[in-house]
Amino acid sequence: MLDIDFVRGQFPAFQEPTLQGQAFFENAGGSYTCAQVIDRLTRYYTQRKVQPYAPYEASQLAGAEMDEARQRLAALMGVETDELSFGPSTTQNTYVLAQAFRQLLQPGEAIIVTNQDHEANTGPWRRLADEGIEVREWEIDPQTGHLDPQKLEALLDEKVRLVCFPHCSNVVGEINPVTEITALSHAAGAFVCVDGVSYAPHGLPNVGDLGPDIYLFSAYKTYGPHQGVMVMRRELGTLLPNQGHFFNGDCLYKRFTPAGPDHAQVAASAGMVDYFDALCDQHGGPAEGATARGAFVHDLMRGHEIALLQPLLDAVKDRNDLRLLGPSEAAKRAPTVALALNRPALPVAQKLAEQGIMAGGGDFYAGRALSAMGVDPEEGVLRLSFTHYTNRSEVDKLITALDQLL
Repeated sequence: MLDIDFVRGQFPAFQEPTLQGQAFFENAGGSYTCAQVIDRLTRYYTQRKVQPYAPYEASQLAGAEMDEARQRLAALMGVETDELSFGPSTTQNTYVLAQAFRQLLQPGEAIIVTNQDHEANTGPWRRLADEGIEVREWEIDPQTGHLDPQKLEALLDEKVRLVCFPHCSNVVGEINPVTEITALSHAAGAFVCVDGVSYAPHGLPNVGDLGPDIYLFSAYKTYGPHQGVMVMRRELGTLLPNQGHFFNGDCLYKRFTPAGPDHAQVAASAGMVDYFDALCDQHGGPAEGATARGAFVHDLMRGHEIALLQPLLDAVKDRNDLRLLGPSEAAKRAPTVALALNRPALPVAQKLAEQGIMAGGGDFYAGRALSAMGVDPEEGVLRLSFTHYTNRSEVDKLITALDQLL
């Protein structure tokens, strides 16, 4: 059982007077930041805000903290240290990757994208059509939003070089079978790029075990600073053309970050692992092994979220005044719940705000998915998203407020 009091004690937002009485249900847009990240960021800005890797002490400490963040996150995710890099955002990282593939691919070759994705992991890839690259769309089921691997098999052939899909959608919420999809794609000779932005806040995955060639997520949605985190496996990373400065071409973690990194935020990202370690130790998890400790925390988070999510799904799944997007079984999805209403969603979110419920209404950059499911992106959906630091009383408050409004 997750020690929810311990968890909430790690997040200053829960002690902040201006946030008292507010239940936060728009975590898919950005999570609260844990104290460990804030402490590291404050220390960097006050003690080490100098150019890193110079010979003087403040600079050496600055560089060491940046290296620590990369090393510890990579170890937790089951990849080599230089296979993990930071960028200004996941959207920017994806755009840079698309430019690299633009140079690698030949006209007539193909990539596969989905219409389940956030625009960040579909728009940049679709633009490759302007270069003569064939773009094939793996379409979701219009009723359920489900991505069927059998439909992917029908799209795969010797021309396909890359398959892009989300670990889970930011509106459908269903957790896609990454290992199965990756195996199908690799068997057809294609590389795999997974958008993990909507999944990573619910437990960082072991990318080494899952198998994709690229895995992307956003630190600011995972209790950290505003950074995009990218895992690029070595085989693909050395094949793709260098997108950074020419003198960084031999350094894997610099090849796809043409902009200089935000030193302080990279260093502060180690605080994310500090927090995961604190959770592991508090709950009697494994004493050694970064991936084992990460898996323990992942399961701890998911167990708590599933227990809180099912009552919310049960409260909305059979209503005739709304449509729940995605599965109604909590174990099959992330706690990101999109509801298509019989009216525009944003005014309902505004009404919830008056009752101390922080939620969102709109298309959430997933207009393709909404349109495919027959939902007007202009009216949008009411999105209710939470993480493991949400407690049962907040979910109860949400269910009561929803029932009164709808």
